[in-house]
Order: sequence, then structure tokens, then C-alpha cells
Amino acid sequence: MTLPIVAYGDPVLRKVGKEIDADYPNLKKLIANMWETMYLANGVGLAAPQVNVPIRLFLVDTTPFADDEELSEEEQKSLDGFKKVFINAFVDQEIGEEWTFNEGCLSIPDIREDVKRKDTITISYLDENFENKKETYNGILARVIQHEYDHIEGILFTDKLSPLKKRLLKGRLANISKGKIKVDYRMRFPEMKKGR
Repeated sequence: MTLPIVAYGDPVLRKVGKEIDADYPNLKKLIANMWETMYLANGVGLAAPQVNVPIRLFLVDTTPFADDEELSEEEQKSLDGFKKVFINAFVDQEIGEEWTFNEGCLSIPDIREDVKRKDTITISYLDENFENKKETYNGILARVIQHEYDHIEGILFTDKLSPLKKRLLKGRLANISKGKIKVDYRMRFPEMKKGR
């Protein structure tokens, strides 16, 4: 079942997600619904707060990036079929050169901006079977994971923009909160007037 994606301005996107355990109710169903929601919206990642569930859960499938001809063959291979669930994730380390990449977000449709992030991360998490993992990623993989990880920390990619850029986007962000935007997936808008 597809879930409505929460739009910019909703307080749930600013909450730090709570850790969960294997007894979290209907977790498998939530994960299945999140995959379905993400694919229908043509996303490469989705965090639980984006579907109004403030827990430390996100998922990533970078396969669509594998067709990017600007990437090296090695990078394309690492992205193709990379599909993972991250539960109770914590970034242990972010290192390397900062680099800029154009990011977007399903909760902030029609806005894409260049964001600087470190090249390499080490992250500890539980997979969907609640097995402990600690892995290091770099390049686009690290970027996608960092973006989704920010969601469970209550951070949005727009927070990383310059004050001038934020001011320039203010009106467009307000329109997203009010539902004054066309999207081809289900969304929940925090400031949409009832009865429209």
C-alpha cells in the first residue's frame, strides 16, 4: 500500500527518530509499504519520518543511478542493485573531501539544489533481520545514505544551503507546505486549507 509522503513544513520532519526493536508493530508491513511508496514516487531513498513515522528507519535503492553515464564503470556497478534497509542507524564517521551534488527530496518536490557533503561515511545499523552491521561507503552511495540519515536526525537538505539560497527558496517552500504544487504521488501537506 502506498503511503502519503509528508511535505516540507510538517513538524514530523524535524523530529529525531526514536530507536526501535524487533517487536516494533507491523514493521515488515511498514517496510514493504515504504518500498512501494518510494518506487511509485521514483525515489532512491525514503525515511520513516517522510511517511509520518518518527522512528530511526530508512531504505535506499540506488539502482536508478547505475545508468548515469557521467559515473565511472566502477561506480555504476556499486550502485546497481544496491538495496538496503537501515534501522537505528548512526553515522560513526564522515571523512574525505567535501563535494557538491545536486539533491532533491520527495518531501520537497520540484526543488533541487547543490549540497556539499563529505565523500566517505562509516555507518552502524541493523538490517531488516536486526543483524548488526558496520559499513563504509563513498561517492554517490555515501551521499544517498547521508541524505536519508539526515531525515532520521530531523535535518533536511535545504538546511545545508546558504542563507541567501534559503531566502530565495522561502516562497517556494511555503507553497509546498500549502499544497500549491503538482505532484504525481500522494502527499500530505501541513498547511493545506481544509475543504479545497
